[in-house]
Amino acid sequence: MKQSDRPHLFVHPSAWISDDARIFPSERGTSTSIGAESKIYEFVVIRCVGGTGDIIIGDRVNINSHCVLYSGNGIRIGNDTLIAAGTSIIPANHAIEDLTRPIRTQGFSPSKGGVNIGNDVWIGMNVSILDGVTIGDGAVIAAGAVVSKSVESYAICAGIPAVPIASRTDFGTDLT
Repeated sequence: MKQSDRPHLFVHPSAWISDDARIFPSERGTSTSIGAESKIYEFVVIRCVGGTGDIIIGDRVNINSHCVLYSGNGIRIGNDTLIAAGTSIIPANHAIEDLTRPIRTQGFSPSKGGVNIGNDVWIGMNVSILDGVTIGDGAVIAAGAVVSKSVESYAICAGIPAVPIASRTDFGTDLT
């Protein structure tokens, strides 16, 4: 991993980032790292705001167009993960408790633990992943799902909120 010309951004030399992607600098000293052979496509927005967590993108990860990742309290994406267009990963929540102040002035609520996405995960189009979620290795998240609770390894989840509908282990491994 080499450091780019921006002190908060570390990009492996074999990673590819579209000229039309936007990776904004951190104002809180957090960082973004992008692993080997990963691809960040057009109109992806990666912004370090809303907390003190880093964004760590593993090797051979594809993040497709119009995805939004806000660092919040941290995002970790494992190796060989595919993220379809329009997905939002935002591990932060605005504070709303003080009725005497506008929400925009209240800052953020305490973290629920950031977002951790395992290896070999497929996240479908227009998925929302919320703070405190862990998605296990090999899981599949169906298009349009809202993931508000952790997902076990190899689970296939769909819906709002996302719930398990099957397991990849149900399909077996016989490829003959």
